[in-house]
Parts: sequence; structure tokens; C-alpha cells
Amino acid sequence: MTLPRTATTFPPPVMEARRWLDGVKFPVDRPLINVSQAAPVEPPHPDMRQAMADAVLADDSVHLYGPVLGMPELRTELAARTAGIYGGKVNAEQVAITSGCNQAFAAAIATLCAEGDEVIVPVPWYFNHKMWLDMAGVATVPLACARDMLPDPWDAAKRINSRTRAIVLVTPNNPTGLEYPDDLITAFYDLCKSRGIALIVDETYRDFHSSTDIPHSLFKRSDWDETLIHLYSFSKAYRLTGHRVGALIASPARLAEVEKFLDTVAICPNQVGQHAALWGMQNLDQWLSGERDEILTRRAAISTHMPALEAQGWRLMGLGGYFAYLEHPFAMSSADLAPLMVKEVGILCLPGTMFYPTDLVAGTRQLRIAFANLDADGIATLFARLTTLDLPRA
Repeated sequence: MTLPRTATTFPPPVMEARRWLDGVKFPVDRPLINVSQAAPVEPPHPDMRQAMADAVLADDSVHLYGPVLGMPELRTELAARTAGIYGGKVNAEQVAITSGCNQAFAAAIATLCAEGDEVIVPVPWYFNHKMWLDMAGVATVPLACARDMLPDPWDAAKRINSRTRAIVLVTPNNPTGLEYPDDLITAFYDLCKSRGIALIVDETYRDFHSSTDIPHSLFKRSDWDETLIHLYSFSKAYRLTGHRVGALIASPARLAEVEKFLDTVAICPNQVGQHAALWGMQNLDQWLSGERDEILTRRAAISTHMPALEAQGWRLMGLGGYFAYLEHPFAMSSADLAPLMVKEVGILCLPGTMFYPTDLVAGTRQLRIAFANLDADGIATLFARLTTLDLPRA
């Protein structure tokens, strides 16, 4: 009997981790520290919420179907902003608005792959990418990273065959937080271009990049849209997670195929969310800069407190975006350590095993900390609790 598509992949990891909380009571003086999910927990800026309310009350069109590829004004604004950030050329006809960045990835894969095709994905990977590839009948080819957690384009070249359709990069990376340097991204782009496959670059956490330099130079290429498929999310920048607004930037020819996919899944992106994203880009640059500064402050706090853990055998493998990626010193697998930490120290985080195929053991020594919802004091408390873990060492 052939399995249905959903049965070919694993349960959603964040939902699985939340079940570890069932039946656990946390003392008043040691409340739960939840660093399992990389999403803002605060609502959007008050002025944005007012703009959303005004749109709901005054603009009848927000309650109706809109264009499948998104509001023309939002597509135009994002094209201009992308061109400005990267110093390249992007026009509205190359932009599609999607119901979140996950849908942008799903749409990209739908335009690229047939049954049995392959996509190369560095590991540790973003698990929702792997889940969608499974459900699409596409083979995920893992590209193991070295101890520096950076993928090797020459290693990727060895894995390309006649069924390969794309390579996927996430930068700043989920789960490691690492920001891939321009020369590395360019090397992957040149590889994909030379082999006639797509390079999908997911930059969900771009707005929290630690450098003020351009994240990469791909948009400066005159023919970038023949190879590059760029993914973006408004959710993290503007706290719009519940409104599901993402984007896919690619060639107009590819967007004609994307439109088929989007029209049969959600018909159009969330209208209120699109108005919010547009208003945010037009009005909240200074506020967003402050949000970035706060994330960088919290990132610095991780670095400040890390020596205490290093003295106990921990290692910081990656730091950036919303994430700190740690190697733990204990004999047990992170798959067992993570649920134990809920009970022992009141910390909910994700084990590295959730970001690897089951036949690779590297994830058993790794943990992902999503720190964006902890201030500096919360990070200090997090590290203080981690230092109290007293378990057999590897």
C-alpha cells in the first residue's frame, strides 16, 4: 500500500517539543524559559496595528480576494527595497507575495521538481524544508557541513546528477545562526548556474544581519533571475507571524508557474497582512533598526556568557539571526537531553537531531537556542541554568 504524502515525513518538531511540557509544573521562582521557536511573541508596532484596523474598517477590498501574486503596491515596494539593499536591479514583475515564507519555499519546489527529483540541502537543515520535500516526493540530498557549520560548494558539486533541480541555502542560517559570506554564496550561485539548476536562498532573518554591508552580491548579476530564487519573510521584521506574509523573488516566467501553485492553495495572500507589510516598509525603518540593535545586543549577551559554559565543555558552533547553536558535553543524545532539560532546569529548546537525517549522528551532540524573545537578563538566567546541568560526560 502506498503511503499518503503526509505519512512520508516526521511530525512538526516544534509541536512535538511542546508536548514535553505536558504534566510539568514549573516553580514560581523558576518559570519556563522557552527558546524552542524562532518567532516574535510580541504584537506588531501600535501604529501598524492602527493602520491594519483602519484598513479593515475603511477599505472594503481587504475582505475580498486579491491578486494571486500579491498587492501590486507591495510587490513594487519590496522590489525597490530589495534592489536598494543589495545594490542590484529588481522589478515588481519578479516579486510574488506568499502566505508566509514556508509557502514561498513550497511554491518554488513546485515549479522546479517532479516525482523523484532531488534537492541538495546543507545539514543541519531547516526541518520544514525537509518536510515539504518529503511530501512533494522529492529526495533531499544532505550536504554535511564541517565543524565550522559552513557548506562546501565543491562537496555539493559531487552530489549533483541528472535529477538534481536545486541547492537550498538559508542565511542567516536556521538552525545555526551563521551568516554565509558573499564569496561562499557566490560560489554556490556559480556552481548552480554552470550546472543549469536553481539556487534557492532563504533570507528570512536578513533584517537582523550583524553587518551593514550587503548580504550578498547576487542581485548585481544581470541575469540573476535565471538561477536565483530568493525567499523573504515579513514575519520576523514586523512581528506579523500570525498574518502569514512572505515573498518569492524570481524570473517572471517562474512566477507564472508560481501563480498556478498559489491559486490552488490559498488563492491570494492575507490582505490585512499585506497592507501591514506595505505600511511597515514605508513607515517603520527607524523602529526596525532598533529591533535589529536589540537582537544584536542579545547576541552579544550570548557571547558574554558563553565562557562559563565553555569551561564545562560546551562549544558555540554558530551565532546569529535568532539563534545560538551549541554543542553539549554530555554522554546522552540531545534527543534525550532536550526533554530532560524541561524537567531539570526549566528550559525548552530543540535538539540537534531534529535538524539532521536519522543516519547522521552529529545532531546528537547539538542544541538550538532561539534567543530572540529573551532580553539580556533572560539570557543570563538561561546560561546560569545551563551551567547547573550535572550529567555524565561524553
